[in-house]
Order: sequence, then structure tokens, then C-alpha cells
Amino acid sequence: SIAGNNVLEKSDLQPALKALKDRLMTKNVAEEIAEKLCESVAASLEGKKLGSFTRISSTVQTAMEEALLRILTPRRSIDILRDVQAAKERGKPYVVVFVGVNGVGKSTNLAKVAYWLLQHNLSVMMAACDTFRSGAVEQLRTHARRLQIPIFEKGYEKDPAVVAKEAIQEATRNKSDVVLVDTAGRMQDNEPLMRALSKLINLNKPDLVLFVGEALVGNDAVDQLNKFNQKLADLSTVPTARLIDGILLTKFDTIDDKVGAALSMVYISGSPVMFVGCGQSYTDLKKLNVKSIVKTLLK
Repeated sequence: SIAGNNVLEKSDLQPALKALKDRLMTKNVAEEIAEKLCESVAASLEGKKLGSFTRISSTVQTAMEEALLRILTPRRSIDILRDVQAAKERGKPYVVVFVGVNGVGKSTNLAKVAYWLLQHNLSVMMAACDTFRSGAVEQLRTHARRLQIPIFEKGYEKDPAVVAKEAIQEATRNKSDVVLVDTAGRMQDNEPLMRALSKLINLNKPDLVLFVGEALVGNDAVDQLNKFNQKLADLSTVPTARLIDGILLTKFDTIDDKVGAALSMVYISGSPVMFVGCGQSYTDLKKLNVKSIVKTLLK
């Protein structure tokens, strides 16, 4: 509807907001998040004057676009390459810990990040800290061999926190620029494994804790990320708990326009999506294009 020179009321906005909420949900945005977004857009528009020839729907659309851009543009930007250089100047390797539930492709995506770092002429070492799942060390070793980079491993049944610590010491001696730490996949409600992860993070104080989750339909990844953060907060032995810093979304090539998981995960955690995995080979890793995601969500 075209409004005259009138002041927007909630009732004017409802139909356009309802349509937007439905659209966001078809793109795999969690319902409660779509709801909250619409509420915040309504709050920002209520009481505003509308120009004589402005459609309410386009006003709502623009406000939603701004809200989505704001959410997906990280509050604190993490520039890995810049931070690696800073660590280098301090004579330390930059340490990334990869975490997530079972079967989301942590090792494969760790290898993709390794390849990306190699392309930027950085030296990388892998640390096999999944000392739990049989075959995990061998899997990482295969990636290390293919990429021709060193791997630090101590086999199985060891305390992953200690293996990570030794790996970082070794990398410091060898002047490696980056250490990529693989950890066991764990369900967010597995107390002993979550405790082990919390210990690894608290003991080694990595530069980046990267959560690997699938971009697939069904908002499991959102729930997993939320619970991971809750558990890390609950189990932390230090006053300010270290939580997830960034997100790597896998299977991004398989979801067509259902990009909602990216929005939901950033909304819930405040952590940016650092990379998206979109294929099986080492080159299949991209940066998230925020503008194109917003466009997809609203089309």
C-alpha cells in the first residue's frame, strides 16, 4: 500500500513484516531469529514518517537489509593474515583450534585452511590432537603429506591439551608461522570431552577458536554452536571464559539459496563466519560475501 504523509504504526507494518518473516524462514533462518529481526525492524520504523510515494513494503525491505548487513558484518573483525604477522613479530606461532561435533569435516577443512595459508606464503604445522577417534591421526597425516607440511602427533589416548602444548613448543622452535590444531568431534552434551576441550583452550590460549558446522537445512548447527559456547563458559577455569571466535561453514555449495544458517549462527554467537567450505578439494574455501548473502535472504 502507498501511504500518504502518515506516521507508521505497527499495524501498517505487520503484513510486510509477516511476508518477510516467511521469506527468511524459507531460506533456513531459525524461526525465533526471523521473529526477533522483524521485531527490531518494526521498532526502528514505528513512529517514522513515510514520504508521500513510498511503499511500506519497500521501506520495510530496506530496513531489514540494513539489519541483516549489521548482523553479518562482524563487530570485531578478525584478519587472520594480519594477526599471523603480529604473532610472528612477537616470535610466536599463530594458533588456531578447530572444534565441532562429529562428522562435519573438521580435518578436511583444517587442511583447506592450511592450503589457504600456504598460498599466502606462510609456514604451517598441523597438530593431531584428536587422540580419541581411531583413524583421526592417520587422516590428518594424509592431509599433511599431500600438502607437504609437518605434523605433530603423539598417537592416541594422550591428553589433547598436552599434545597441543608440545606442538606449539615445537612450532616455536621451528619458527612455524601457524599451528592448526585438530580436535576430536564431540557432541555438545558429552561432558568429559567438553571438559577436555575447555582444558585445551584454557591451557594453550589459542589465537583463534574456529567452530566448524554444516550450513545444511535443519538448524542443528545453530543449536550446537550455542551449546558449545554454553559448555565452554560453564567449564571454564578462568574468570572470563574463552568462547568460539569464528565460524567455518561447510557444505555451502549444497544449500542453493538456503543460506539462513550463516545468519542464525552469527546472530546467536556474535562470531563472524570466517570461511565457507564449498566442495571437496583444498581450493574449495571462500570468504563469506556478506552482501550477496543478504541479497539471497531477501530475494
